[in-house]
Amino acid sequence: MAFQQKRTGRPHGRPQNGNRSFGGRRDANKRGPVKKYIHPSKFINKAIEKVEEVYEPSHAFVDFPFGAGLRHNIVTKGYVLPSAIQDQAIPHIIEGKDVIGLANTGTGKTAAFLLPIIEKLSGITLRPSVLVVAPTRELAQQIDEQFREFSRGLGLYSTLIVGGVNIDRQIRELKRRPHVVIGTPGRLKDLLNRRVLQLKDMSTLVLDEADRMLDMGFLPDIRQIVNEMPEDRQTLFFSATMTPEIEALTANFLKNPVTISVRTSETSDHVEQDIVEARDKTHKIELLLDMLRGDEYEKVLVFGETKFGVQRLSDHLDNSGIPSAAIHGNKNQSQRQRALKKFKDNHVRVLVATDVAARGLDIPNVTHVINFDTPQTYEDYVHRVGRTGRGGAKGMAYTFIDQR
Repeated sequence: MAFQQKRTGRPHGRPQNGNRSFGGRRDANKRGPVKKYIHPSKFINKAIEKVEEVYEPSHAFVDFPFGAGLRHNIVTKGYVLPSAIQDQAIPHIIEGKDVIGLANTGTGKTAAFLLPIIEKLSGITLRPSVLVVAPTRELAQQIDEQFREFSRGLGLYSTLIVGGVNIDRQIRELKRRPHVVIGTPGRLKDLLNRRVLQLKDMSTLVLDEADRMLDMGFLPDIRQIVNEMPEDRQTLFFSATMTPEIEALTANFLKNPVTISVRTSETSDHVEQDIVEARDKTHKIELLLDMLRGDEYEKVLVFGETKFGVQRLSDHLDNSGIPSAAIHGNKNQSQRQRALKKFKDNHVRVLVATDVAARGLDIPNVTHVINFDTPQTYEDYVHRVGRTGRGGAKGMAYTFIDQR
């Protein structure tokens, strides 16, 4: 390999690479969140070579009291044995209990709440009956896709309520009274304020990636949404972490909840993590190109700091003979979905992204995560690295820093 790595824990004097994104400068008059210093040693982790302890579920999917149509769709998806969160949460959700699920992304929690919800919806006449709130458009889209697959042929309908797409179409879809509304807090609040979305009769609330929604400043929106719902409801609350803020939320929103924790270590034991030192911006680009030309870099997520920098970097990779797609906040929803689809379907093997893609996206078989720009916080780093090494597979993560 033509790039040099040093495993050393000494802090470096200059700012970490990433304080400016490739090709762009921050406007000195615009103050964004201050980037927290992360010691380079935090970006280094030797993957643990060990026999994975296989979770032994108490149930098979055939043991759950699902109807024939749902069972057929589960079999069609190839599901036989549930994951830990599915195995432990589904029975409680079926019983109608409030549930706090603490689980890493990529552990199958979407199916853990969707399957019992779909079973419960059969025979329900009140519509809409279920509200699912997710932090990002991409995660909401994935939940909607999984709902459609699991409910195929069952006469159940969902509506996706997210920003970046035509609100008039969403209003029309709501008037058709879908069984399930899946959305992001901002657009849901907008439609609530317009009195288009009515929550007073809904029986089930799902808050997915609750910690991420707090990080993104959605707490006031979530409070407004919850206040519009009946007190007599089932609430399912999923988070990767349990912080004092999360505990306060659960105390307010849930009644006698069952807590299920299947969280594993902060970053996957299967993810080998290291740093790459670069002399300057030009050297950094050269090293990245050198890495991406390696055969082992089969499916790579590259993270940048700003929308402008991510687009410039993706364009530069394309011009250098490495086809890539970009996903960031300046792209509308359909453009973001097309970029993700190209990456998922292996039409490009590099996806360049801002942190909008760092959390909640289920992209199978990502072999490498490269932090071209360092993240704002260590928690963001954990979520980025969590895109690889999923389902017990080994993954690699590299973070660029200034040469010391």
